[in-house]
Amino acid sequence: MRRSIASITFDTFNIAFMLGLIFITFYPLYHIFVVSISDGHSVLRGEVSFWPVGPNLDTYRLLLEDPAIIRSYANTVLYTVIGTLVNMVCTILCAYPLSKKEFYGRGFFTLLIVFTMFFSGGLIPSYLLVQKLGMVNTMWALVVPGAISAWNMIVMRTFFQGLPNELFESARIDGASELLVLWRLVLPLSLPIIATISMFYAVGHWNSFFPALIYLNEKAKYPVQILLRNIVVMGQMSEQSQELSGPYAAVTSTNIKYAVIMIVVAPIIAVYPFIQKYFIKGVMIGSLKG
Repeated sequence: MRRSIASITFDTFNIAFMLGLIFITFYPLYHIFVVSISDGHSVLRGEVSFWPVGPNLDTYRLLLEDPAIIRSYANTVLYTVIGTLVNMVCTILCAYPLSKKEFYGRGFFTLLIVFTMFFSGGLIPSYLLVQKLGMVNTMWALVVPGAISAWNMIVMRTFFQGLPNELFESARIDGASELLVLWRLVLPLSLPIIATISMFYAVGHWNSFFPALIYLNEKAKYPVQILLRNIVVMGQMSEQSQELSGPYAAVTSTNIKYAVIMIVVAPIIAVYPFIQKYFIKGVMIGSLKG
């Protein structure tokens, strides 16, 4: 069957448009990577555009030898793992009872949670609360204030509402408690939404820098995002990275900035393809079921 000229033209336009979007999306990250592995003097002379000039891994080797980078990276991993675990436990334990029609006061508590999506106490009251709780300059200042996201809780509650209630009723008849029903039935059936919400929380913790900027006073506790901000925005680097000589003489501050950006975004880029199918499925089901 011969295709019409209009159909061929339409497909050609779509392909060209999609390729353009792919290029626009991919090229900034590619350019950052190219600059990070190029010779520093060539970067300063503006000779690096699409292909790397004098490619080498000196910048990454320098960063991986810097104790400040390693320490801040380890802090970020710790904050992300602990924060995501706390988020998921609190979100699940909040969403599950609110998904049950027989839960007394369900509408009232849901309204209270939704209210926080539109109104907050503000920065100063939040800081005073964290200070009174004794969490300033601790990891918990980055975890506890955002233990539950109202939007993520609503998405998870909507998913729980779509699960077959007959299955849970039969388990209760057999003597299962609500916690046992949640652990043995609800959670195994909710892997797509759990993966999705976990990704939301993990990315949020990984990219977060403002709470650390407000609540943390010691540089030893800074996440890598604070270090990235100091390097990119304020031009600050650790003493070891500032004293470049010998094999690192060709490494410039521009190389370091771009290499740190790559180090920060690399884990998210590496993890996302493996959970993409759960991510898409969880968003669709969690948004549409009711």
